[in-house]
Amino acid sequence: MHTQGMGTKQIVEDLLQKLPENVTLHDVAREIEFVASVRQGLVELDRGEGVPLEEVERELPAWVIK
Repeated sequence: MHTQGMGTKQIVEDLLQKLPENVTLHDVAREIEFVASVRQGLVELDRGEGVPLEEVERELPAWVIK
């Protein structure tokens, strides 16, 4: 889904069109939360608030469940 330049309502309408007919409200909420999180992350990156790759690589082993 390419959402750059789309308004929130348009993004949700596009998402709903792509979901299967038997989708649950929980699934819809999860999809909307995912899209919102990705968009927020992109905004933060644009503001220079990202985490350097080296830091992610250093911390990644602690995030992985063994």
